Amino acid sequence: MTSSTLASPRIALVGNPNCGKTALFNRLTGARQKVANYAGVTIERKEGKFTSPSGRHWQVLDLPGTYSLHAITPDEKITEEVITGQRANEALPDAVLCVVDASNLKRGLRLVFELKSLNLPCILAVNMMDVARRHHLEIDVAGLQAELDIPVVETVAVDSHGIDNLLSELEVLAQQLSFEQRALPLALDKQTPEAIQAQVNAVLEKCVRSPAAQQAALHRLSFRIDQWVLNPVVGPFIFAILMFLVFQAVFAWAQIPMEFIKSSMETFGRLVETHMPEGMLQGLLVKGVIGGAGSVLVFLPQIIILFFFILVMEDSGYLPRAAFLLDRVMGKVGLSGRAFIPLLSSFACAIPGVMATRTIQNPRDRLVTIMIAPLMTCSARLPVYALIIAAFIPEREVLGVLSLQGLVLFALYLAGIVSAMLVALVFKKKWGSAEKHPLMLELPDYRLPNGRNLLLGLWERVKVFTTRVGTIILALMVLLWFLSSFPGAPDNATQPAIYYSIAGYLGRMLEVVFAPIGFNWQICIALVPGLAAREVAVAALGTVYALSQNGDELARSLEPLIAQSWSLPTALSLLAWYVFAPQCIATLSVVRRETNTLRYPLLMVAYLFGLAYTASFITYQVSRTFFGG
Repeated sequence: MTSSTLASPRIALVGNPNCGKTALFNRLTGARQKVANYAGVTIERKEGKFTSPSGRHWQVLDLPGTYSLHAITPDEKITEEVITGQRANEALPDAVLCVVDASNLKRGLRLVFELKSLNLPCILAVNMMDVARRHHLEIDVAGLQAELDIPVVETVAVDSHGIDNLLSELEVLAQQLSFEQRALPLALDKQTPEAIQAQVNAVLEKCVRSPAAQQAALHRLSFRIDQWVLNPVVGPFIFAILMFLVFQAVFAWAQIPMEFIKSSMETFGRLVETHMPEGMLQGLLVKGVIGGAGSVLVFLPQIIILFFFILVMEDSGYLPRAAFLLDRVMGKVGLSGRAFIPLLSSFACAIPGVMATRTIQNPRDRLVTIMIAPLMTCSARLPVYALIIAAFIPEREVLGVLSLQGLVLFALYLAGIVSAMLVALVFKKKWGSAEKHPLMLELPDYRLPNGRNLLLGLWERVKVFTTRVGTIILALMVLLWFLSSFPGAPDNATQPAIYYSIAGYLGRMLEVVFAPIGFNWQICIALVPGLAAREVAVAALGTVYALSQNGDELARSLEPLIAQSWSLPTALSLLAWYVFAPQCIATLSVVRRETNTLRYPLLMVAYLFGLAYTASFITYQVSRTFFGG
C-alpha cells in the first residue's frame, strides 16, 4: 500500500503543564509545524505534521496544558472545547495522545480517567521515563495498560530514539480507526474529583513501586526543611536572605570575567583602529559597533550569575515554597497567588511574564498582573543598574562582609517589587476586588539541582542576550551612529561633532523636558533607542560618549566617562527612572495582543512614564539638597 492510499489521522496531544508534551510534539513534527492563534483569543494554536515509518501522514495538534477537562483557566477552556467538539471551526481529533510525567503519575492519571469517559481512541505516553528511573521508580507499563484498558507506551521526548515505541503504537491505532463522524459535543463523565482520585490511587498501588525507605527518608527530610522554610515568620526572612545573597554575588563574582570582556573589547577596538584607515567605516566599527555592543556584552557575567541562582532555586524545589510564602502578601493587595509565577517570569523579561498570565482564570486578576509585570526588574535593566552603580557607588565593604554595591542593587530590585504591590493596590481600589481563590501548587521533595538542566537554562539565557546584542542592539547602534554622525560639524564648531548631528538636535530638544530630573542631552539621546530594548541604553551611552570625545580625551571605558560627566544626583535620578521606565515596544505589543485592545498598553505607558518622571524628580531634587550638584 502506498503512502497516498493511507488515511491521514489527526491526533491531539493532551497533558499537564511541564509533562514534556511540547517536547514530544517537537520530536514528532520537527520544523513541520505552524503556530497561530485560536479565533477570538490570544492563546496559541500549534499544529504540525509528520510521516511515520510506514509512510502514513499524521497531523498533530498540541493543545494547551491542563490539569482537568473541567476548565477553570482560558488555556484549559481551549483544551476542553477542542477535545469535546465544542470549539467552533475546529474538527474533533480522530484520537488523543495523552502525555503524563512518569515521575508524577498521581497527577497525570487524573486527566487520563477524564479522557477515557469521552470514549475517544486514546494512547497514554508515559514520558520522562529517564527521570523516573533516576528516582528509582519502577512502573509496570503492561500492568498500567491492563488497568486502564488503553495502549500505554514509554517515551523519552528528549532522546532521538525515545519515541520509537510510540510510532509503532500509533500505526496500530491508525489501522483500528473508523474515521466515522461522532455526535457533538461529547459529554464528560460527572465523576467527583474524589472518585477519580480513588481510581488513580488503586492503579498506582498495583503498577508503581518505589524504594519505600528511600522515599520515606526523602519525605521526612523535605518535611523538616519545610518546617523552617514555610514558617510564616522564619520563611520570609529566609527568602529575603537568599535574595540578598544573590545580589551580593552578582557583583562579587562577576568582576574578573567582566574585566576580561572589557579589556578584550578595548583591545579589539584598538586593533581595528591600528589596521584600518581613518574614515567613516572605521568610526562605524570602533565607536558604533564595538563601542556600542561591547558596552552591553560586558554585563553578561552578571546576568549569568543572577539566572544561575534562580535556576538552582527552581530545580531544587524551593520556588513553589516561595510562591506560598508570598501568597498571603499578594492577597493583601488584591492579587491572586497564581500571579506569583507570571511575576517571577517577568524578572527575566516582561514578555513571557505577560503571556504566563493566561493561567489566571479571573479576568480582573489577570489584567492587574499584566499591568504590574513591567515593574519587576527584568534582566535588561541589569546592565544599566550595574553601569551606574559601578561608576558612582564605591566598592566598599559594609559590616566587614557585605558589598555596598550589592546592597544598592538589592534595594533597586526591592523597590520594583514594592512599587508593583502598591500599584496593584491602586488597581484593586479602582477595579474592585476579585474573588479569592486559594493557591494550589504541588510541593516537590527537595532535590539536588540537575547540572545538565542548569547548563541548558544558562545557555538559553546566553543565547537570548547575545542574540539581542547581535541583532536588535547592533542594528540600533548602527542607526544611532548614523544619526549621531550626520550632518557633521560646521567649520567653526566649538563642540564635538555629535552636538551638531540629528541625534544631538533631538537630545537637546528632549533636554528641555528632562532637565528638571537632571538628565543631560546625552542621556536623552540614549533614552530613545532604549524604548526598543532596555539594555540598548547602555550601548547608546557608549556610542554617544565615544563620539562626544575629541582625540586623546576618549577614555578607556564608559564608567569613568559618566563618573566625570554626571553629578551624583543625576546618576541616582537615572536609577530611579529605570525602576519605573516605560516599557520596551515588544512588551507593549504583547500586552496589546493579550488584552485585545490599545487601551491597556496606552494606560501602561502613561502610568509608567508618570511614575518614572515623578520618582526621578523627587530623587534628583532631594539628592541635590544633600549632595549638591
